Amino acid sequence: MTDESTPADTTPKRQRGGGGRRRKPRPTRHKVLVGTAWAAASVVVLGGVGAGYVYFKLNGNIKGVDINAALGTDRPLDVDNGSQDILVLGSDSRSGDNAKYGKDEGAARSDTAMIVHVYKGHKKASIVSIPRDTLISRPQCKSVDGKTTDPGGQRQMFNTAYEVGGPACAVKTVEQMSGIRMDHYLEVDFTGFKKLIDTLGGVELTTKQPIKDEKSHLDLDAGKHTLDGEQALGLVRTRHGVGDGSDLGRIQLQQAFIKALLNQVKDVGVFSNPKKLFDLADDATSAITTDSDLNDVKSLASFANGLKGIGAGDMKMVTLPVEYDPADRNRVLPLEQAGKEVWGALKADKPIPKSATDKSAGDKGSVGSVVSSD
Repeated sequence: MTDESTPADTTPKRQRGGGGRRRKPRPTRHKVLVGTAWAAASVVVLGGVGAGYVYFKLNGNIKGVDINAALGTDRPLDVDNGSQDILVLGSDSRSGDNAKYGKDEGAARSDTAMIVHVYKGHKKASIVSIPRDTLISRPQCKSVDGKTTDPGGQRQMFNTAYEVGGPACAVKTVEQMSGIRMDHYLEVDFTGFKKLIDTLGGVELTTKQPIKDEKSHLDLDAGKHTLDGEQALGLVRTRHGVGDGSDLGRIQLQQAFIKALLNQVKDVGVFSNPKKLFDLADDATSAITTDSDLNDVKSLASFANGLKGIGAGDMKMVTLPVEYDPADRNRVLPLEQAGKEVWGALKADKPIPKSATDKSAGDKGSVGSVVSSD
């Protein structure tokens, strides 16, 4: 869900090297919308590694950006401790098929941002959501076309990093915030997300109270639902239908939906339905943009295979510790010390301590009072 900060990688599909990524032979891991991306790669590993038309069709769907080339050596140390960190973005671009959701005010912005940390052994993961309205110090970034340079600055909304410099600037901003090098980048598109959910046959979710939000095209009564693609997109985008109308409530809904989606992907039954398998793989690969190291079916399938043991119950999801900005309640500020606890834990490949989020405005209340995936 984003448009590209760096031009799409149109080089022929081949093995790529360089850029300081971890180069020990290892099973690559899958990444996530965390649901769509995870689902995308999971579907690819089931049936996307064949030869002939299917292989070339799926291979041609995947769009790639060369983050390594764009950022060069100005990045955190690449620590090879067996863990992996992936930046997953969803974009609010209104171009093309996404125009029905409104007009762009300038370039696209990242509507959803998650850092997925896969622990050594690839049996568990932590996911840190970054509110799009977080005010940060944004680094200097080149424009998408490389012709101009944005100076960055203080008190910049996090999601403007993608707006001014695309995927490369988003990665650079996250790396500056966390001090952690991102091993992979994955982005999911609005329309591709909807198609994938529809092809899956929807996602089951129970709403414990009505959720209505005209801006996200969502109108759900309380009760059990099988959400189609349009409804699922509305749910992960709504911010006015739940809580205080801020991005913090929306993040909790996104996290609940991701768990429901991951649980359902396991029960799809695609092995007995080759057409459905191909349709899912086609939708999944069409929905995503990756870094150039995952920009082919074999690499993406290997990545997914390395994460196949991680289920919804093996993921710890938190929101970056923040507080409301006293000068503007529509914005949030990072809690510096708590943020250091979060990033320090991930750097050390350890669980995020509960103390890191105790004083945060995020993760307050229970999304369980609104939706349930049971």
